[in-house]
Amino acid sequence: MSVCPTRVGGVAAREREATAAGRQVKSEGPKLVPFFKATCVYFVLWLPSSSPSWVSALIKCLPIFCLWLFLLAHGLGFLLTHPSATRIFAGLVFSALGDAFLIWQDQGYFMHGLLMFAVTHVLYASAFGMRPLALRTGLVMAVLSGLCYALLYPCLSGAFTYLVGIYVALIGFMGWRAVAGLRLVGAAWRWTELAAGSGALLFIISDLTIALSKFCFPVPYARALIMSTYYAAQMFIALSAVESREPVEDYRQSKAN
Repeated sequence: MSVCPTRVGGVAAREREATAAGRQVKSEGPKLVPFFKATCVYFVLWLPSSSPSWVSALIKCLPIFCLWLFLLAHGLGFLLTHPSATRIFAGLVFSALGDAFLIWQDQGYFMHGLLMFAVTHVLYASAFGMRPLALRTGLVMAVLSGLCYALLYPCLSGAFTYLVGIYVALIGFMGWRAVAGLRLVGAAWRWTELAAGSGALLFIISDLTIALSKFCFPVPYARALIMSTYYAAQMFIALSAVESREPVEDYRQSKAN
C-alpha cells in the first residue's frame, strides 16, 4: 500500500508546528507567574463586594496589571511593531478601568464599567482582525448572541434594554472574530488562535453570568464563576498577542524565513 507524500508532508508539518507551539507555550509560562500569584491573592483575600474601597479595586485589578507586564516583557518594540498586540494591550487597560468602576457598581458606576468593557471588546475584535471571514461561524455566534439577549430581555428595563443589547452584539462580534481564526488542522496551525478563541468564549460566559445575576436571578457561586472565567479569559487573550495576527500567507512566509 502506497502512502501519499503530500499527506506525509502535511502530518510532519503539523507535528513540527505542535512541537514549536509547545516550546513557545513553555517559554511564556515564567512571564505569567506574577499573574497567577495576583489571581491567588484575589481569591485568598476574597474582600467583600459589599464594602467597596480602593484597596479592593487594586486587588481586583492586580491580575490585569500583571498581564500588562506580561505583554511589556516582550519588549516595547514588540508592541510598537505589532498593532494587534497593541490593541490587546489597550483592551487590557480599558478592562482594568472597567473592573475599577464595577467595584462601585451599586453606587451608580455599573454603566461606566459596561462602557469600558464595550471599548475592550471593540479593541479585541480589531486585534483579531477580519481574516478569515468565516461567515458560518459568524452566523452561529449571531444566533447564540440573539438567544442570550432573548434570555435577558424580559429582565431588562429602561436604558439597559438597549445598552445590554448593544453590549451583547459587541461581545458576540468579538467572539466571532476570535473563533474565526481557529485552525486546528493544517500547516498554518497557531496555538495563539486557540488561546484567542478560548479567551473569548470564557469572557462571554463570565459576562453572561454577570448579567443573569444582576438582572434576572441569583446565580449560585456567581462571583467565583465570574472572576475565575474572567481572569482565565484575559490570560488567554493576552497570550494570543504573542504571535501577530497577520494573514496566513504572510505567516507561512515568515516561518519559512
